[in-house]
Amino acid sequence: MPKVKTKSGAKKRFKLTGTGKIRRKHAYKSHILTKKATKRKRNLTQMGMVDVTDEGRVKAMLRIG
Repeated sequence: MPKVKTKSGAKKRFKLTGTGKIRRKHAYKSHILTKKATKRKRNLTQMGMVDVTDEGRVKAMLRIG
């Protein structure tokens, strides 16, 4: 049987932490930044965690567990 490939889009967007949680970047930080407040842009720079309800879907895309 052939190997199952990881979704290449997911592999670029998500990282696994040591405890098994999934890290992600925030959206809305790529363009039209002039109208966004400095505080908002700074907070969008930080990494976030994938919600527990979506973890199963993301792990399936990454072929984890």
